[in-house]
Amino acid sequence: MFPLVKSALALSARGIQRVASRDAHHKAGPDFHDKYGNIILLSGAVFCTSIWTYVITQTGITWNLSPVGRVTPKEWKDQ
Repeated sequence: MFPLVKSALALSARGIQRVASRDAHHKAGPDFHDKYGNIILLSGAVFCTSIWTYVITQTGITWNLSPVGRVTPKEWKDQ
């Protein structure tokens, strides 16, 4: 069992070394998401809210939220 654990630790250590070397060569500047992520999220939320506000208030759609009291059974027809 010891050789298996030893090889597993060596693999994880090599993976950590690869990640560390990859990060060392990465430039520190912000990427697209760091620059524009919050602005795009906020503009999408404002757009969605404004469209739904228009739809709810201006289009004249009758919103049938609850059928309770509106639905009546039809008379039974004998044949």
